[in-house]
Amino acid sequence: MKTKTVKIGSKVIGGGNPILIQSMTNTKTEDIAATVAQINKLAAAGCDIIRCAVPTMEAAEALTEIKKQVEIPVVADIHFDYRLAIAAIEHGADKIRINPGNIGSRERVQAVVDEAKERQIPIRVGVNSGSLEKDLVEKYHGVTAEGIVESALDKVKMIEDMGYDNLVISIKSSDVMMCVKAHELIAEKTDHPLHVGITEAGTIISGNIKSAIGLGLILHQGIGDTIRVSLTGDPLEEIKSAKLILKTLGLRKGGIEVVSCPTCGRTRIDLIGLANQVENMVADIPLDIKVAVMGCVVNGPGEAKEADIGIAGGIGEGLIIKHGEVYKKVPESELLESLRYELLHWNEN
Repeated sequence: MKTKTVKIGSKVIGGGNPILIQSMTNTKTEDIAATVAQINKLAAAGCDIIRCAVPTMEAAEALTEIKKQVEIPVVADIHFDYRLAIAAIEHGADKIRINPGNIGSRERVQAVVDEAKERQIPIRVGVNSGSLEKDLVEKYHGVTAEGIVESALDKVKMIEDMGYDNLVISIKSSDVMMCVKAHELIAEKTDHPLHVGITEAGTIISGNIKSAIGLGLILHQGIGDTIRVSLTGDPLEEIKSAKLILKTLGLRKGGIEVVSCPTCGRTRIDLIGLANQVENMVADIPLDIKVAVMGCVVNGPGEAKEADIGIAGGIGEGLIIKHGEVYKKVPESELLESLRYELLHWNEN
């Protein structure tokens, strides 16, 4: 579903542009060195846009220096104090995220909009199910997808009535199916770009499962312009998961896909450890291929046929497999390094 284009720093979203990956720093934004280090690490992993909490004026002022030391757009996340939103814009934020409902009076929202309009900084209007207004909860007899959508569109209309439409909308819920329904509803009612995510999804395991299901259902319908996989964990895990979700849906190319077999009684190597080592090893190799990690030499070559290259372990030795054919046999201790060598020299073959 085609949406308007919005420019966020050096990036453009909407209008059929590739879906971009966002994350959020968990450093104190006032700590410039730590925040810059984390942003650059996330950018290297594939993060396209980063959001930073701005709870204090010192954090807003820190954006000036942070911006000088990072390459990706920085979004300032504001709650409650409209003056922080204005200061964040003044100090170089590429976008601000606000919930107009908790910023305060219409005059305060207008002040933020005027500053954003002057500098052509987009505003992300964010509504979460947990912050739904009491009257909408009563109207819909609880927290519902319809209520979330009405809340978001009311706030969008308020800003549009103030003469500004450089907007991105974010509607989130920790209830996966409610979140899916809300995106289906809002996609029919607006052409503003949508930032998609399952909020408070949970820890690495539960958060990844909820996000994969929710984002998969939403993105597969052509809804969504940016995504975040919200995890209680290292933000780097969010980037890994987001890249894999997009790649699995055919929405992003590039990056090595690792497939591996489940363990069984024939396994004669540490397959679990090996598969994890391979996944970490290939993260920085810019190839768009599939790598298989198989636990035994009996079924390995056959099962790895759909992969471009694979490895299969045996007792003290392993096989390098290319397109389902055994390429060479190597000692088990050299299996990982041999695979890396083949990948680094892939385009020379």
